[in-house]
Amino acid sequence: MTVVSVAADRLGTGWKLPLAPDPVRGALGYRSGPEKVQQAILVILLTEPGERVMRPDFGCGLRRFLMEPNTVAVRASIQRAVAAAIDAWEPRVRLREVTVTPGDDPALAIITIRYEHRRDAAPGTVVRALSLRG
Repeated sequence: MTVVSVAADRLGTGWKLPLAPDPVRGALGYRSGPEKVQQAILVILLTEPGERVMRPDFGCGLRRFLMEPNTVAVRASIQRAVAAAIDAWEPRVRLREVTVTPGDDPALAIITIRYEHRRDAAPGTVVRALSLRG
């Protein structure tokens, strides 16, 4: 058994998002293990509460920060929202740190999420830019 299949057993396997057929095989792609966890975290960040009919509380709600100034207070609010959403919706990880820093563009905030997988303590990182411009 390879390390990838062990990680997949522990962390899951699912469709690769966005859903689209593979141009060569014509079948839907899959992600497993750590890649699946990273994808799940991105889905949490990109989903607004209320978008999912059967889970109306799911998501992070980052759109509420559009058109806000890129200040320390706004970045702290983003940090709290991201940490709370990941703690609530991603049980496969233990959150280590969420930082939100200004980007090169004055309207850009960089979200960095550091976590470890609960099953084997393997580290993971997700970095996502958030434009506050709208």
